[in-house]
Amino acid sequence: MTVPPFASLDDVITAARAGDQAAFDALFATVYQELRGLAHVVGRDRADRTLTTTEMVHEAYLKLLPSRGIEWEGRQHFLRVAARAMRQLLVDGARKRVVRRDAAAHHGPDLHPAGATELGADDLVALDDALGRLEARSPRQARVVECRLFAGLSVTETAAALELSEASVKRDWRVARAWLTHALGGR
Repeated sequence: MTVPPFASLDDVITAARAGDQAAFDALFATVYQELRGLAHVVGRDRADRTLTTTEMVHEAYLKLLPSRGIEWEGRQHFLRVAARAMRQLLVDGARKRVVRRDAAAHHGPDLHPAGATELGADDLVALDDALGRLEARSPRQARVVECRLFAGLSVTETAAALELSEASVKRDWRVARAWLTHALGGR
C-alpha cells in the first residue's frame, strides 16, 4: 500500500480529520514505530500474553479505524487514543483468561509506572473496572493513569501528551494511585 506524500504531520492530521483514508493510513505509518514501542511496553514480560507486539499494533489500528472522524489535535492526541486502544486490547484478553480467586486472599496490585505489564489477568480486569469508576470521577486523573501505568510514560512524557504541567501530573498520579489502591483493596 502506498500513500501520497504529505508536507508535514500537521497536513496528515488535517487530511485525516477531514476523513481522508490515505491520510489516516499515512498518520498511522508515521507513528507506527511509536505505537510498536507502546505495544512493547504494554505487553512485555507477560507470561499470559496472547498478542505479539505487531499483532497488538495492528489490532489497535483496527480499533482506531472507526475513529477517523475524531478531531485529531496532533501527534500526542493520536498516541493517547492509540494507548487507550491498546489498554482495551490488553484488558479484553485478560477478561477472557480471568480466573476468579478468593477475594479475601487477595491484597490488590502494586500500582507503579508501567505496572500494568506485571499484573495478572484478574488484577488487570479489576484495575480496568476501577479505572472506569475513576474516569467517571476524574477523567484527567484516569488519563494520567493510562499514560503512566499502561503506556509506561514518564512524568515529563505524560505532561507533554496530556498538555499538563509536570506538577499536575505528579499530583494527579499520586491521588489517582491512592484512590485506585483503596478501590482495589476493597474488592
